[in-house]
Amino acid sequence: MPRKTLKRWLPTPHRIREIGTLEVLGDWIYQGNLWHINRYSAAMGCFVGIFVAFLPLPGQMLLAAILAVLLRCNLPLSVALVWITNPVTMPPIFYLSYQLGALLIDVPVQVTAFELSLEWISARIGVIWQPLLLGSLLSGLLCGSLGYTAVSLLWRLRIARKWQSRRQQRAARDRGP
Repeated sequence: MPRKTLKRWLPTPHRIREIGTLEVLGDWIYQGNLWHINRYSAAMGCFVGIFVAFLPLPGQMLLAAILAVLLRCNLPLSVALVWITNPVTMPPIFYLSYQLGALLIDVPVQVTAFELSLEWISARIGVIWQPLLLGSLLSGLLCGSLGYTAVSLLWRLRIARKWQSRRQQRAARDRGP
């Protein structure tokens, strides 16, 4: 991934300071290496953000920020990718994760009609939590790994193309007019 493109999309440290929920992490989240963009930090930031997005937990942005600090990966990318699960995408993602978990545990699917409300979730959490958690962890690991691999491969392809272009330019210069 081109560094300039990522820098355009990602929030600045100043913008992150404005997010009140991250004040819990203190000033050490503004260390330069957490904002640096290289192949590892971008790929691992992608993994962390996607993995956390699949977890059915409140405070996903805070969890992604903590994991980004612990794994020394790109903090803004990790926090931004958590928004893969938003109010529109959350029901189908968590329902498919639940079905995957129920299939792996060999439990019959107990959910026929899904409703995104606190009452519905609190009434059924005792029945659905194990398959949902297992399916969410596995979905997060799989999709996060795919994101990590995709960013790494795209980054390597971009570098290889740059090197090839430089070689061609150098060969054209050496040949002369």
